[in-house]
Amino acid sequence: MGRPQSAVRGWLTVAAVIAVLVAVNVGNHWIHSVVHDLVVPIAAVALVVICWVSGMTMAELGLSRSQMGSGLRLGAAIALLILVVVVIVAIVPWTRSFMLNDRYKDVSSALLSAFVIIPLQTAIPEELIFRGVLFAALRRVLSVRGVVIVDSLLFGMWHVVSSLGLTAGNSGLSGALGSGVFAQMIGIVGAVIATAFAGLVFCWLRLRSDSVLAPIMVHWSLNASGALASALAWRFGG
Repeated sequence: MGRPQSAVRGWLTVAAVIAVLVAVNVGNHWIHSVVHDLVVPIAAVALVVICWVSGMTMAELGLSRSQMGSGLRLGAAIALLILVVVVIVAIVPWTRSFMLNDRYKDVSSALLSAFVIIPLQTAIPEELIFRGVLFAALRRVLSVRGVVIVDSLLFGMWHVVSSLGLTAGNSGLSGALGSGVFAQMIGIVGAVIATAFAGLVFCWLRLRSDSVLAPIMVHWSLNASGALASALAWRFGG
């Protein structure tokens, strides 16, 4: 009786985490107040605390002190490589236009986003949720391959709402695809595919380093380098 009951508890935990993710993702889209920026970080911290109190260890969540060193080394190496590559893309004339995000015309906005908003509102909380809590919950009921597939697919779906209007806010993309409904759909599908693939990479980093720190650092570098590269692209003749 022990194993079936344990499996049921495991799946209930997975279902509860997914339910929270859906509620946060959809609800956050409709919240337009000072609370908006705090919803995902609060949800991430709450999920970590709830799982820890309910019996998950810090090691399962990828957050134990002994796991930090390997996560830091691997994450820093890949994050630096990404930053260099994306900056080069922003400088090269024939790829520069695709980095022209209207939000980052101002350098101060790009810096604020790269070093404050992105880590605190996106990279850290999303990785705590997906490669921390969800990853740990899935590992109790699925094989490693199953964990990686489910985690990555859900991470891609998480970005459906945030990708609405993606092409309209990017001069390069809107110039190539237009700004109508079809262009918006292409933007959404592209965002889901890209972020699901990124989820695969983040899961690999989580497994390789046995730490959530590595995917946090690489996730930050991908998003932050985009903001910084966009500011550079505008400066270089956007």
